[in-house]
Amino acid sequence: MASDHCDSCSRLLRDFAERLRRVWGEFEYKLNEVFRGIVQCTCFGNAPERGTAQDLSSLQLMYDDKIQVFNQRSLQALNRLAASQNADLQMTAAIYYSHISHHLNSPLPDAFLVPVMALLLSPHLDVQKTTSFTLVNLLVKNNVCKESVIEMGMLVPLLELFQSGDPTAQCHSCACVAMLASSELSRDAILVDGIIPLLALAKSYDPVVQQNAAWALLHLTQSDCSRRILCQAGAIPVLVLLLQCSNSEVQFYSCTALCNIAAIQEHHPELLSIGAHLSKSLLTLMSSSVQKNSAQACRCLQSLSKNVWVQEQLMDCSCVLPVKALLKSLNAAWIESALTLMCTLSAHPPNCDILINEGLLREIGQLLHQPRSNSVLISLSCKIITDLCGACMDEQAVTESLCLSGLLRVLLSPSLSDETLLHVTLCLHHLMTWDGLRTKLSSSVTPEQVWRLVELSGQMRNSQLSYNSAAIIHMFKLTEDFLPLLRPHYGAVSKYLLLFLKTRDVKFQQLGISTIVKLKNDGEFSTVMTNGELEARLWNIHEQTEEMRQLLQMIQPPSPSPGQPFH
Repeated sequence: MASDHCDSCSRLLRDFAERLRRVWGEFEYKLNEVFRGIVQCTCFGNAPERGTAQDLSSLQLMYDDKIQVFNQRSLQALNRLAASQNADLQMTAAIYYSHISHHLNSPLPDAFLVPVMALLLSPHLDVQKTTSFTLVNLLVKNNVCKESVIEMGMLVPLLELFQSGDPTAQCHSCACVAMLASSELSRDAILVDGIIPLLALAKSYDPVVQQNAAWALLHLTQSDCSRRILCQAGAIPVLVLLLQCSNSEVQFYSCTALCNIAAIQEHHPELLSIGAHLSKSLLTLMSSSVQKNSAQACRCLQSLSKNVWVQEQLMDCSCVLPVKALLKSLNAAWIESALTLMCTLSAHPPNCDILINEGLLREIGQLLHQPRSNSVLISLSCKIITDLCGACMDEQAVTESLCLSGLLRVLLSPSLSDETLLHVTLCLHHLMTWDGLRTKLSSSVTPEQVWRLVELSGQMRNSQLSYNSAAIIHMFKLTEDFLPLLRPHYGAVSKYLLLFLKTRDVKFQQLGISTIVKLKNDGEFSTVMTNGELEARLWNIHEQTEEMRQLLQMIQPPSPSPGQPFH
C-alpha cells in the first residue's frame, strides 16, 4: 500500500517500526515455548476445550513453519480464541497476532480484523495492551487499511484505553490514534470523541504517553476543520506548554502542530492572546541543539512575525543569534526557514539597524559563497541585502560582509533561474549606487563575471534581466583594472546596445546611449562602433530627435486659463 504520510512522518514511522522490531527481538524466542507449553498442558485435555487445543496446534504449526496462512480454519480458530472468556486463550490469540504483525509483508485480510476487534474489547487489560501493540505494528507497516479499522469501530475501545490509567495501554492506543488521524475519515471520527482525552494525555507525566498524544494531536492539525475544532477545545495552551518538554520529539510534534495552526491567519488572535510566552518559548526552542526543532520553531515564528508586536518581541530577545546558527546548517530547508524569517523582519525598516549590528550581513555573505546555496536561498538573501542596505547606508558593513563577492559568484551558477538572476542583478545594481562599493567592484570583478554580465545583457528571453545586467556594466568605473576585462567583449556589447537603441522603450534607449557616451572615450570601442550599424542607428536617432525638436518649436501651445491646472 502506498503511504499517505509526509516525509517527516514517514521517517518517524520508520523509527517507530524499528523500535517495535527491537522489542519483538527481545521476546520472540519465547513464543515457540509458549505455544508448545499451552498445547501440551492437561488443561486442554477435556471437553469443551479440546477443539481449542486443536486450534492452538494448528496455530503452532503455522508459527513453527513461519507461514502466514489466511484460510478459513485459522480464521475460525482465532475467532474462537478471541471470543473465549478465558484470559489465557485470548492472550494466546493476541500473541499470535503480534507474531503476524511482525512478519507480515502483505495486507491483512479484513476478515482477520474481526478477532482483533474482539480482543480490543476484552475485559483483560493485558490482552488489550498486546492487541493494541499489534495494531500499531500493522498500521506502521500499512498492513491494514485505516478506513477499515475505523469502520469496524476499533476507535472506541482505543479511546477507552486512554482512561485505563496504564501507561503502556495509553502509549499503544495513542500511537494507534496518531496513525489513524492521518486519514481524513479517521480524523473526523477522532474529533468527535478523542480530542479532550488526547489533550489530557498530552499533559501526562509518562514521557512515552505524552509523546504519542502529541503525535496524535499533530495529525489532527492537518485540515482546516480539525484545526478549528482543536483550537475551540483549548489545544493551543497545551501545545505551547509542550514546547518546554524535555523530550525533543514532543517538542517537535507540538511545534509542528503550532506551525500548522499558525499557517492560518484566523488563528493568530488566539495564538497571540497567550502573550509573550509563546514567542519566548519558540525562541528558546530555536536555540535547541536539535536542529529540526530549531528550524520548526523558526517556521512558526515566521508565520507569526507578520504581526509588528511579535517582531518587536523577537528583536528585544536577540533572535538573530539562533538564526545565525541555522544559517550554518547543512539542511537547505532549515536555512530557508531562517532566511524567510529574516526577510519578514528586514522588510520592517526599524529592525534593520539591529539586524546589521548583529552581523546578519556577514552570515549572508558567507552563505552566498557556499556551494549548497540554491535559487530559493539566493533570492531570499538578495531580498534581505536589498532591504537592509535600503534602510541603513552602511557601506563598511556591506564591504566586510563578502556580500558583493558572493553576489558576483552566484552569477556564474549555471542552474539559476531567470527569476533568481533578476534578484541577483537588481541587488548588485542597488549596491553599485554607492560610490565606495562601485569602486570596490570595479577592481575585484573577474573576467568570467564580466562576460556573464555581457551575456545576460544580450539575452532576449527576459528584457528586465537584460536591462539589469547592462545597467551594472554601465555603472562600473572604467579603471585600468576593469577596461581590459570588458574590451574582449566589445563586439557583444555593441550588439546588445544596438538592440536597446532599436526598442521603443525609452528606458532602454537612454541606457544604451548613456553607455555609448561612457565607452566612446576608449579608442578600441570607438573603432568597433565606427562605420557600423550601431553608429548608423545613433545617427538615425539623432535625426529623429532633431526633427522632433524642430516640430515642437513650431507649436505654440495656448497659455493655460486661470482655472486650468498645469500638467
